[in-house]
Amino acid sequence: MQKEEQPEIVYRFKNALYINLTNRCPNLCAFCIKTKWKMHFNGYNLNLQQQEPTAQQVLEALEKEMHQNPVPEVVFCGYGEPTMRLNELLFVAKTIKGWAAQAKFPPVKIRLNTNGLGSMINKQDIVPLLKDAVDEVYVSLNAQDEATWRQIVRPAPGYEDGFSAVKEFILFCAQAGFDKVVASCVDKTGSNPQAVRELAQSLGAEFYLRSFLDEEN
Repeated sequence: MQKEEQPEIVYRFKNALYINLTNRCPNLCAFCIKTKWKMHFNGYNLNLQQQEPTAQQVLEALEKEMHQNPVPEVVFCGYGEPTMRLNELLFVAKTIKGWAAQAKFPPVKIRLNTNGLGSMINKQDIVPLLKDAVDEVYVSLNAQDEATWRQIVRPAPGYEDGFSAVKEFILFCAQAGFDKVVASCVDKTGSNPQAVRELAQSLGAEFYLRSFLDEEN
């Protein structure tokens, strides 16, 4: 049974709060379930209907949830690529860190789930900016080579050569010294998980094999 149809800016999953910044993404991944699940996840409506929240709206929603039930982790992850809204992401993340410094809430780990194209999207190396704002970076590497990557992620025009940018982003994140850098691929999508694992590790990242999802949780 779905929760009320008002789109969620902040939603709970397991022991974390997730921030739904945008539905925009330069990829249309073959395994993406946002269309299949009609923009819902775990009963939450994540369809922002092109009405992206302001940073202040995100912070108000986070404060409300943290007052009700604090969590140890906040994750930037919705049905879109968070770095499409880099300025809002950075402002929200740094404000959360400020809350911890003020002892407003218990300290939380801040994680970014990303397709790795953030520097290409923003036309600058965003890793130094992220280093001051988030603790962990999880990157959807998705494939072991460019041809397979294009087939799986189906990049928008202008992003066809993005595989190299994703690898560079992972490498730079690993060199920057985040608490954790993880590169992943999805099982049963045409990639070679062992080859992706070896590539991820060569770039300095941990590897995570994600399960292919075909039914809503």
